[in-house]
Amino acid sequence: MLKKRPTLLWLLAPYVLYLAALPLADRVHPTVLGLPFLFFWLLLATLLTPAAVLLAWRGDRKRGRA
Repeated sequence: MLKKRPTLLWLLAPYVLYLAALPLADRVHPTVLGLPFLFFWLLLATLLTPAAVLLAWRGDRKRGRA
């Protein structure tokens, strides 16, 4: 299926971002832009999810599937 629709790989990006937070967030004090690291990472992943869905949708639309 991925050979026919490679743009669906964009849908894996949010999943990977959420899973990548687990081993990286084992610190107590780091902050990014004034936010605790885990909160920043999960916020970033949440904000990037619609972008990944949009990219997958646009890729399917270009192939005439949507």
